[in-house]
Amino acid sequence: MLLTSNSRKLPACFATTLLLLLTPLALAQSESRVPQFATDDEVNTMQVFNFASPSVVYVTNETLVRDRWSLKLHSVPKGAGSGFIWDDQGHVVTNFHVIEGARKVTITLQDRSEWSAELVGSAPEKDLAVVKISAPRELLKPLVPGSSAGLAVGRKVLAIGNPFGLDTTLTTGVVSALGREIDATGNRTIRNVIQTDAAINPGNSGGPLLDSSGRLIGVNTAIYSPSGASVGIGFAIPVDTVKKIVPELIAHGRLVRPILGIESAPDQWASQYDFKGVAVLRTAPGMPADKAGLRGVYRGERGGWQLGDVIVGIDGHPIGNYDDMMNVLENHRPGDRVQVDYLRDGEALQTSLVLAAP
Repeated sequence: MLLTSNSRKLPACFATTLLLLLTPLALAQSESRVPQFATDDEVNTMQVFNFASPSVVYVTNETLVRDRWSLKLHSVPKGAGSGFIWDDQGHVVTNFHVIEGARKVTITLQDRSEWSAELVGSAPEKDLAVVKISAPRELLKPLVPGSSAGLAVGRKVLAIGNPFGLDTTLTTGVVSALGREIDATGNRTIRNVIQTDAAINPGNSGGPLLDSSGRLIGVNTAIYSPSGASVGIGFAIPVDTVKKIVPELIAHGRLVRPILGIESAPDQWASQYDFKGVAVLRTAPGMPADKAGLRGVYRGERGGWQLGDVIVGIDGHPIGNYDDMMNVLENHRPGDRVQVDYLRDGEALQTSLVLAAP
């Protein structure tokens, strides 16, 4: 109850008016006493975002469809995603699934300028692709690649991308697990994948995953969610894999891995004939496997086809299927000598051979 100096009661309407006038003043005085805090982590997040966001691009994918009535072909949007500037030559890295089947790829830079991109190379089995734009160098700000070898669970990470078409959006989190595996095109597996709780949604694919120093440590590639939206589990291809693959895509347009010189049988043969490994369907004449004496399927004494050699190991790495064999070969170069363990009619054998160029 408000009282005057002579203890006479003020009218209710006047008291209400006085309270309304004093409230903003009281709030202002209260707020003036609160310091403007900025935590070290907040400052770091803002600095990394301001540093890296000019390197992140928006990728749109258009394809051709035929009108069912006029039979005319029309260009229609097929999908969208993110990417980032790799170098000052205009190379842009993104996911393969972002540009898969594209008739036209358009890159939108942070200044909202749009540039038509040409495909330089792709590695579907690693979900990576490189396109190139002819933008002037002053608009190109490449990211700085870091290293994923020393990552640890709990490390702070930042993801920048274009989820749902919203340009240059930032989410933060930590590395929640390492060494994950996710499926890729062609029954292949992407290994040593980074798992993070940083929110990754449709449209973030192909965007960078950064550490607190603003260095690239991964390429966001997938989310684990029945609904298709982030539920706290996202995956990124480690930068050590990216640094190995991207230069090959720029130079050759594809991954260049050495070969044994065999045609392998489908993995389904393993369950049909009850074995683990890669069955040799046939060897290429004059190639390493042929020179080492490996044998493909052959006709038995009664004229029926018999199972040939089954590769079960390369340089001490167990080979259970085609994906295992490809992952081992990707760590070698043409000219490397390797030990191949194989089974022939149930007998364990070993041979040495020199890998050839594809």
